[in-house]
Amino acid sequence: MVKFEILKVDKESRARVGRIYTKWGVVETPAFMPVATQGTVKAMFPKDLNEAGIQIVIANTYHLHLRPGEDLINKAGGIQKFMGWFKPVATDSGGFQIYSLSDLKEVKDDGVFFRSHLDGSYIFFTPEKVIDIQIKLGSDLIMVLDECPPYPISHEEAYKSLKRTLKWAEKSKNHWEKLKLNDRMIFGIIQGSVYEDLRELSAKELIDMDFDGYAIGGLAIGEPKVERDKIIKKMGEILPENKPRYAMGIGYPEDIIEAVENGIDLFDCVLPTRNARTGTVFTSRGKLVIKNASYKEDFSPIDEECSCYTCKNFTRAYIRHLFQAGEILAAMLATLHSINFFANLFKQIRKAIKDGNFKEWKKEFLEKYNGKQ
Repeated sequence: MVKFEILKVDKESRARVGRIYTKWGVVETPAFMPVATQGTVKAMFPKDLNEAGIQIVIANTYHLHLRPGEDLINKAGGIQKFMGWFKPVATDSGGFQIYSLSDLKEVKDDGVFFRSHLDGSYIFFTPEKVIDIQIKLGSDLIMVLDECPPYPISHEEAYKSLKRTLKWAEKSKNHWEKLKLNDRMIFGIIQGSVYEDLRELSAKELIDMDFDGYAIGGLAIGEPKVERDKIIKKMGEILPENKPRYAMGIGYPEDIIEAVENGIDLFDCVLPTRNARTGTVFTSRGKLVIKNASYKEDFSPIDEECSCYTCKNFTRAYIRHLFQAGEILAAMLATLHSINFFANLFKQIRKAIKDGNFKEWKKEFLEKYNGKQ
């Protein structure tokens, strides 16, 4: 039976350390979930994710439904066995694709039509179908179908979208109750764009439905950082303390730390892997564009403070050369480093909260990260 427990809460903020127990293992929170959209974290071997300290990844319902299909994955024994990752897996519902594939979808009150980006065929996602797909995939943390509206959007349109999302959430929860599953968790997704009253309405109605966890969706899509921070802070005040909280798509270290301070437990983002594949890596002293000419004769590691395989064995000059030459190894080495950076960031966060010095650690980390020391 899955469950969530809180081990310690910071005295000066809402930051907390907890554990999510699943049949595939325990996830210590706060935790980062690398994005494994199609059943793989791009340019990474599962063993390297494991060695870095990654505890859970997140795959995508829409993409896996299209290819190779949930029935095949179920026949293989579930997503963990299919992809050779024997730890917990979360799955998004396809709600983000309503935003990202805006020209290939049609939203209805009872679900959403997608025109496949692969072959143009039509598929129809209902709240119930999305749950069934994720169950067949073998997901440990299941997300309800939601509509992720674009930014900017008027209050009226955001309200209309939110009411649809809440209707879908209710259908999802009713379907979930009939299935009587206790070996995985279902998350309601809070929407409402940048409007605080709509976010509060969304959160309160989802809390009344009593989900196992709550995700904050519709963020990091172009809205001002001040608006995003305000929403996350409000959610930290409203959401139940005994349930895990997940900020979807938040990926910059400074934003993660701010959200942790407001009580967020789970994060996912493509930034560490996508940026790395194009030559931008994260380090203890900020972002570094490894393809820049200034690193042509730099024989130091990407990050002097990192002990990952990349940093222990290769120089900035060599990795820059690989990018210039178009070698696949460039993306692999850069991604390996950035994943290790994020895994280590969350280890530091959890330790600081446990040790009771989160505020001091945050100040020191950000000063170095922003080049002030």
